[in-house]
Amino acid sequence: MTRLDSFIRRLEAQRACLNLAADRIVDLPGPVLELGLGNGRTYSHLRDLLPGRQIFVLEREVRCHPADLPDPQHLLLGDFRDTLPSAGDRLPGKTALAHADIGSGDHEATAELASWLAGALPALLAEGAWVVSDQPLPHWSLLPQPLPTEVPANRYFLYCHCSARAQRAAS
Repeated sequence: MTRLDSFIRRLEAQRACLNLAADRIVDLPGPVLELGLGNGRTYSHLRDLLPGRQIFVLEREVRCHPADLPDPQHLLLGDFRDTLPSAGDRLPGKTALAHADIGSGDHEATAELASWLAGALPALLAEGAWVVSDQPLPHWSLLPQPLPTEVPANRYFLYCHCSARAQRAAS
C-alpha cells in the first residue's frame, strides 16, 4: 500500500469513528476535547458534527488554516502533559467526547504519550463519554468499542468511559 493510500484510509477511519462517536453522545451533555489540532481538518469536522458543543483544543503549536483556529478561550497551547491536567478548570463540565490524534513518526515517543494520556484523560471524562484515538489507550475505565464495519482493526480506536461501579453493574 502506498503512503497516500494509507493516509486516505486513516482519514476515512477517523471520520467514520468520529461520526459514530458523535451519534453515541447525542444525549450526553458536555464539551468536546480535541487533542492535537494539526491543520484543523478534524476540528472543522467536529464543529460541523456537533454544532451546539463547545470544543476545547489542546495543541503544542498552531499550524492550521486560519478558518479552523479556535478562539483563545477554547485553545490551550503547550505540551499535553502541561495543559491536560489543568484543562478541567476551563471546561464547563465533564467531557462527552475526546478525540486524540497524537501519533508521530517517532513510535517510541508516541507510545509513551499514549500511555500517559490513557492515565490522565479519564479524569476529564463524563460517565459514558466516548474517546476516539489514533493510538491504543489502555486504561481500566476505557472500554474498547466495536469499530465501524469499514474500519480495519488497529487503524483507529474507540472507547467508552465507564467507572468501576458501572462496570460492576453491567457484569
